[in-house]
Amino acid sequence: MKAVVTGGAGFIGSHLVERLLETESTVTIIDNLSTGRIDNIKKFASSIEFIEQDLSLPGKWQKEIAKSDVVFHLASLADIVPSIENPSLYYSSNVTSTLNIAEAAKANSTKVVYAASSSCYGIPDQYPTKENAEIRTEYPYAMTKRLGEELIIHWGKVYKFPVVSTRFFNVYGTKSRTSGTYGAVLGIFLAQKLAGKPYTVVGDGTQTRDFTYVTDIVDGLIQVCHKNITSDIFNLGSGQTYSINKLVSLLGGEVVYIPKRPGEPNVTHADISKAKKYFDYSPSISLEEGIRNVLDNIDYWRDAPVWTPESIAEATQAWFKELG
Repeated sequence: MKAVVTGGAGFIGSHLVERLLETESTVTIIDNLSTGRIDNIKKFASSIEFIEQDLSLPGKWQKEIAKSDVVFHLASLADIVPSIENPSLYYSSNVTSTLNIAEAAKANSTKVVYAASSSCYGIPDQYPTKENAEIRTEYPYAMTKRLGEELIIHWGKVYKFPVVSTRFFNVYGTKSRTSGTYGAVLGIFLAQKLAGKPYTVVGDGTQTRDFTYVTDIVDGLIQVCHKNITSDIFNLGSGQTYSINKLVSLLGGEVVYIPKRPGEPNVTHADISKAKKYFDYSPSISLEEGIRNVLDNIDYWRDAPVWTPESIAEATQAWFKELG
């Protein structure tokens, strides 16, 4: 199989590339390295083709997609605060780039597996949350990922190429981003642990998240790729939900509580019954095992910024102003 992975130098993408190479696939990575890291793919760099390019702009990458069997479109900008502060950049990265992927894929009916986000559900009425839940985007990141999903599925229907969208829930694991942006909770906690600082827990810590280990997500992507599914949407999560207090108890250390933020659900919990039915998706990594894996590689977060209640308050001003 000839596969293209956009965002292949990033967190989930680099794990996916490694798995594809184990199955003897031919892999091309397209990544502009805005958040991805060459170090993530260094150990198998000689086995892949790497194109450093912005997907919102035309280039030779379009021909790579047109002649491939499948493109896993993982490249995007994430995180809430910067999407509120610079929504046009997020539109370009997450919507315009997806349009360009769709246009390249339709040339030779290349299959597209799109990485969508469970943030499209906003604050849902039911848990676990099914794929047919009402869409309630709360901030520009969620909206741009949802627009990308709608666009790629529509293009697939009109221009007759196979598209599958996978909605990720709270993915964590080794090689996750360590950028200066205030974002994923586990990376924040790991940098605080290394610095001997207390964990900044939002609210009272009883809120729960469907923490899903990255290799379980990769398993789902590989499985859905090989099934004859032409136009559908699937949740990819652990099917479990864990409190933030449970997470910090596994990490060990002191806690300081900071104000709860608007637009965040008290619970994220994926209903994965559809994925189990269609392609036998079966996540296997417990939170305890996943955290052990991350702690064994904690030095990866050695240079990550160490957030404090004061710096978080400053970084999230736009969040409270616009969503409060």
